[in-house]
Amino acid sequence: MKAFHINEYGATPALVDVDIPKPGPGEVQVRIAACALNFADLLMIKGQYQERPEPPVTLGMELAGIVQAVGANVSGFHAGMRVAVYSGQGGLAEFGTFPAARCVILSNAIPFDHAAGLLIAYGTSHLALKRRARLQAGETLLVLGAAGGVGLTAVEIGKQLGAKVIAVARGAEKLEVAKRAGARHLIDSESGDLRDEVKAFGGADVVYEPVGGDLFRTALRCVRPEGRILTIGFASGDIPQIPANHLLVKNVDVIGLNFGGYLDFNPAALTESIAEILEWYAEGAIKPHVSHRFPLEHATEALETLRARKSTGKIIVEMGQAPGKRLGQ
Repeated sequence: MKAFHINEYGATPALVDVDIPKPGPGEVQVRIAACALNFADLLMIKGQYQERPEPPVTLGMELAGIVQAVGANVSGFHAGMRVAVYSGQGGLAEFGTFPAARCVILSNAIPFDHAAGLLIAYGTSHLALKRRARLQAGETLLVLGAAGGVGLTAVEIGKQLGAKVIAVARGAEKLEVAKRAGARHLIDSESGDLRDEVKAFGGADVVYEPVGGDLFRTALRCVRPEGRILTIGFASGDIPQIPANHLLVKNVDVIGLNFGGYLDFNPAALTESIAEILEWYAEGAIKPHVSHRFPLEHATEALETLRARKSTGKIIVEMGQAPGKRLGQ
């Protein structure tokens, strides 16, 4: 089979021929139909992601496809089932084996490309906004990087939870995408003073912050008293240092969210979160926005599109037609 992987951290990823893996105890073998890219994939290549599996590593942290076989001690899954998998690695390949505990059974109503892009981005925003920040209906949510992979889901989920959403993104095209996702107010990150514009809307009760750097420091200045700032990631590459005296004076909270960490200390929280996300999808309340699709052979171009910030929403790498279900249907 074909797999897109790195032989060592810092090396250039390449498409290689490898043996199809067989499922071990507690694992399922999946014929992969689609894999969604995440900023964390870029960090994984450099060896800068918080998880560092021993190379060689097949990239791709979330995927969807069809179960081909199951290993010993696996219940609830069988060949032919449609599943989405929060894999952590292994998604950019034609086949993969994954712990059954990381698999979610899919209905026939959700296409593989949408399913592949639901777990990490929507899961992150759902846990962050509902569980960690306890966002309430009527509150104001400020979303930075609002047209990106996670930012756009925060706009959708914020609206679903009844918040007034202020979206910050670069340029009119990306702001229009955020508007269609449910943002009430739009701010171009390259024009004017972000602090003044947010304050003109009354400030923010909750800030969704996946960028870091100067945007985090600005967010700290425009959050309301008793507001909450969610640290989701540092796409800018600048990890800000937080002055504790500012938190004290302003009576604000800074809250961290590591989606994958819940697998270790509270996997039930992930299960409950994903279940509600799939319910919302079935109801039509949310819909993944896919701006780019690439075949596996063009995975390098897909990663470069992500690195250059040319995408909005998700980038999907497709492995071709899976049996019984065409992509996009």
